[in-house]
Amino acid sequence: MKTMDKKIFKRIYVEITNCCNLACSFCPQDPRKKMTMTLGQFSHIIKEIVPFTDYVYLHIKGEPLLHPDLPKMLALCHENKIYANITTNGTLFEKNQYFKTPIPGLRQVNISLHSFDANEKERTGLSFEEYLNQCFRQAEYFSEYTKTITAFRLWNLQPDTALSEENKKILEQMKEFFRLAELPLPQGGRGVKIKENIYLNFDKEFVWPDLSLPIISEEGYCHGGMDQLGILVDGRVVPCCLDQNGVIALGNIFETPFKEIIEGERLKNLQKGFRQRCLKEELCKKCGYATRFVAAKKKER
Repeated sequence: MKTMDKKIFKRIYVEITNCCNLACSFCPQDPRKKMTMTLGQFSHIIKEIVPFTDYVYLHIKGEPLLHPDLPKMLALCHENKIYANITTNGTLFEKNQYFKTPIPGLRQVNISLHSFDANEKERTGLSFEEYLNQCFRQAEYFSEYTKTITAFRLWNLQPDTALSEENKKILEQMKEFFRLAELPLPQGGRGVKIKENIYLNFDKEFVWPDLSLPIISEEGYCHGGMDQLGILVDGRVVPCCLDQNGVIALGNIFETPFKEIIEGERLKNLQKGFRQRCLKEELCKKCGYATRFVAAKKKER
């Protein structure tokens, strides 16, 4: 592991709530007790991790805009000189006027437009067209009045990267709203710039890793545990944002200092395995997302 006097993690995910207002098909059922992190717990986490990262991502599962103390949490990030990033389904912007003002320290907001399959008007109060325009208006506000980046996500492409009819509707409405000359389409896996600080990212749909799934590979590499970690709403530290159930629990930040957790044997063993292209943990062997990193490593050679 790198020396402890450096910011050794590029990002740390903090799950401030595992509650959500939608039930998307791509998001597996969460068997855990529904919880919401207190402001005091979040403050403790920030103080523990600030020596080790400059970037915090306020999500693993759950919808962060549901948290009543989100404005105070973002303020804590700014006070501690840590950049905050949020991933949201985008249904709650109009109900949360806080996002109609510049938010210091809010680096990026990712909006999962592929949540459309769960966007029923009975659940959100929005038609699909109203939902999209709400997301687009928020992105436009960020672009015109703040430095916050908006990244729209369509992470639901099929293996052949073909666009579904729903995706085509999203892109047509995006083209019309932002007055684009052409329809934004996937370009070799790279994001498409819509306007200043607004991007559209395409990706293939992935299956969340689970111990009940068959082994995909016992060889591979991952950034989880190497340059990123996750902290679940109950305080358990995990190697990555896909370990939603804490299968690879490294310790609990509410019980053990973060520095001790990241110096623990389980994380060291995981990291050693990745360096040797060997998957030590059973959950890692059943994670298809990690194959993306293997492909990226091969391109580097």
